[in-house]
Amino acid sequence: MSEKGTIKKTIAELYYIAHVNNLPSIIEKGILSHDTMLKQGINPTPISDEEIVQRRKEKTTPDGKSLWMYANLYFQPKNPMLYRVAHNSGVEDLAVLSVRREILDLPGVFMTDGNAASDNSQMNPVSPSRLGIIANQIETIWWDAVDGKRKSMAECLVPDIVPPGYLESVYVANHAVADKVKEIVGESALPVIPQPAMFFQDTTMTELENLQVLEGDMFFSRMQTLTISVNCVGIMGKGLAARAKYLFPDVFVYYNDLCRKKRMKLGKPFLYRRDYSLVAQLADEPMEATDADSGKWFLLFPTKDHWRDRADLLGIEKGLKWIVDNYHELGLKSLALPALGAGLGGLEWKQIGPLICTYMSMVKIPVRVYLPAEKKIPEKYLSKDFLLRGS
Repeated sequence: MSEKGTIKKTIAELYYIAHVNNLPSIIEKGILSHDTMLKQGINPTPISDEEIVQRRKEKTTPDGKSLWMYANLYFQPKNPMLYRVAHNSGVEDLAVLSVRREILDLPGVFMTDGNAASDNSQMNPVSPSRLGIIANQIETIWWDAVDGKRKSMAECLVPDIVPPGYLESVYVANHAVADKVKEIVGESALPVIPQPAMFFQDTTMTELENLQVLEGDMFFSRMQTLTISVNCVGIMGKGLAARAKYLFPDVFVYYNDLCRKKRMKLGKPFLYRRDYSLVAQLADEPMEATDADSGKWFLLFPTKDHWRDRADLLGIEKGLKWIVDNYHELGLKSLALPALGAGLGGLEWKQIGPLICTYMSMVKIPVRVYLPAEKKIPEKYLSKDFLLRGS
């Protein structure tokens, strides 16, 4: 297979994160390096703070040129930088432009195996073997690998300019932003595509007063407390529990100690009040957390005795009742739950969904219930009548 054929198989497109105010200039002139913008007198609306921009000025490529002389594209747009910007400034003014992978064939292009401004990142000319490594690397979410935050921000560095002809589409967070962008860019041929998940946004499937049923990633929820399904033997091996173990070793130590002392039992969740900010931990740069994010709490919810077992529906119901009876005393202000026992637990949404929603409709705080990601849920199992049939 030729080198070019291999590249096409490994990398489909590249991405540039921008403020929507900058789209008319980008569509007309292309994606410009910082140095080129200065020379042309272009003053874009920034999304990065000045300290980060200055840091990149001091970093050079193997050609001895400053990063300011390159337009930088990401191999993976859903990365710690976009997470920080979306959290700090909201998604209403953000866009991600996709760029055809043929940009990699231009002369003088470099690729990095991580954030180009990091001293630990390697810069090399484009090659099929390196692209294959990057393609596998960016499939892993940044908290699932050692040094994952840096690696997830692998870059393509294009000298001076990404010409407009290489632009393919514009991704935005929702339809409202899409409408605004279409007005800004006018009759541009670029399609504008709402893609909530790319911007760490949930898609509301059902809304029931205090309760929303969502598609999305629970770990990016703005709720005060996240619920983690666990077993009673101290093993966090798969799913959300495995992610919690990797990201929050202190949560795992607390959970494992409960199991070792045989305190973790079906029907009795445990609340772990964590003082550290989840937002600060996931963003690419240190940042001050808001009061709402200053400490993420975790509700360890047993759904089965042993990790090999099928989820216990009766035990889950007892645990849900426990939340209803104790949430106020515990100080819960808002709560996110997965589809307890579904997916790896072996239960179906049509079994567990009504149970969760019926009980959670009884609490007087905002609750977000996240649908299982394994398969699409039919609309008939998302209706208010179906989900609250037991209330």
